[in-house]
Amino acid sequence: MNRTTRHAIYIAKRLSATRSTIATSASRNVASAFAASAVPDTVPVFGDTAAPSLPPRPIGITDGVWDSADAAAVDQALADADKIVRQAQKYGSGEVLLARTLEDLQALAVADGQPKYRAKQLQDALFKGARSMDDISTIPKAWRQSLTDRGVLTGRSIKHHEVSAADGTRKFLLRLHDGYVVETVGIPLDTDADRSQSQRLTVCVSSQVGCPMRCTFCATGKGGFARNLMPHEIVDQVLTVAEEFGQRVSNVVFMGMGEPLLNLPSVMRAHSVLNQDLGIGARHITISTVGVPNAIRNLANYDTQSTLAVSIHAPNQQLRESIVPSAKAYPLHALLQDCAEYFRVTGRRVTFEYTLLAGVNDSPECAEELVAVLRRYGSMKSHVNLIPWNPVDESEFSRPSKRSVQHFVNSMERAGIAATVRHTRGLEAAAACGQLRNMHQKDPLTGI
Repeated sequence: MNRTTRHAIYIAKRLSATRSTIATSASRNVASAFAASAVPDTVPVFGDTAAPSLPPRPIGITDGVWDSADAAAVDQALADADKIVRQAQKYGSGEVLLARTLEDLQALAVADGQPKYRAKQLQDALFKGARSMDDISTIPKAWRQSLTDRGVLTGRSIKHHEVSAADGTRKFLLRLHDGYVVETVGIPLDTDADRSQSQRLTVCVSSQVGCPMRCTFCATGKGGFARNLMPHEIVDQVLTVAEEFGQRVSNVVFMGMGEPLLNLPSVMRAHSVLNQDLGIGARHITISTVGVPNAIRNLANYDTQSTLAVSIHAPNQQLRESIVPSAKAYPLHALLQDCAEYFRVTGRRVTFEYTLLAGVNDSPECAEELVAVLRRYGSMKSHVNLIPWNPVDESEFSRPSKRSVQHFVNSMERAGIAATVRHTRGLEAAAACGQLRNMHQKDPLTGI
């Protein structure tokens, strides 16, 4: 059986499976659950123990075409993201200090009758690992007590679990205030021979608890979706990795659990802290997306020098819909037009992520079709990052051969398109790209 035949059979199976899924009562229950879940007037403030404002996707609903239930979940995530950041402007019981701007902290200090310089002392203590008010010894005890009495928190999470890989990659499971857990990964690069120190340290951060986009090859998409992360919960991941490795973080990639552009306000608030306060260069921060209508254009308005990585994964609409269900709502041509506009506005090269799945999208025909698609946008400077698929439980996919990968690279290079192959890191720790699946909340996304 040749690749073309296998490809056709795969598409037919996917279409058949999705028709069946839509007809199930479980799918109807999902649709009604999301339709009934209007965005509440308030969302939990930082440190609140109230239930999350976004419901998890029921276990078992991990397949099928993109439908109204999915659209409702995405719309709710977008609305929730705006509310989180609006509430983050205020101080009060249960709120946190981490991820506040220095100006915010100065306003707090002045309002409490403290000199402005106390704000910098407060911020420095947070970045140096303070997990409670008692850890901040550089500010007056009376002020610490006042903040504690008002319920103000540092905003640090608890390290719940850790696994390590032979290459030095370490995955951390962080427990949040409401019982959910998220994964973050520390990836050391250019490590010394004795692995005692690396020249660079990359952190792969999560932006949501789970993910509503349901990409079929992604472990996170199979685990359901609960809520957006708040700015401090994103910054906390970077601080945790820096503390655990005992060195400065040089790079941050928003490629962990979740769709960053569904939570853009919190992502960009965290981005500001990472860049301006922690000194991580904007060009060393990458924001990834599978594609959310209008979000790429919105990202361009932030005028950041960070890298945009777009998960394209297929050279045509039919194939992309079969492995990226949300493509039904955001066609490939519209996604590429927005990428071209992003390049026009920012002048920044767009990276296209392409996960290679054996017998699905790794054929020579797919490679040539991808070349043709990108050539239509010749004025857009782009780069293709090829990612050999990493094994995930409960998946029908398999890893491509080295020959297929190299053929894809050769096809890109012959066409004058820059292409690289991502080196698999942390495979033993289930921490490589596409494997960020919550071990402790592997089934329904509920508190532990």
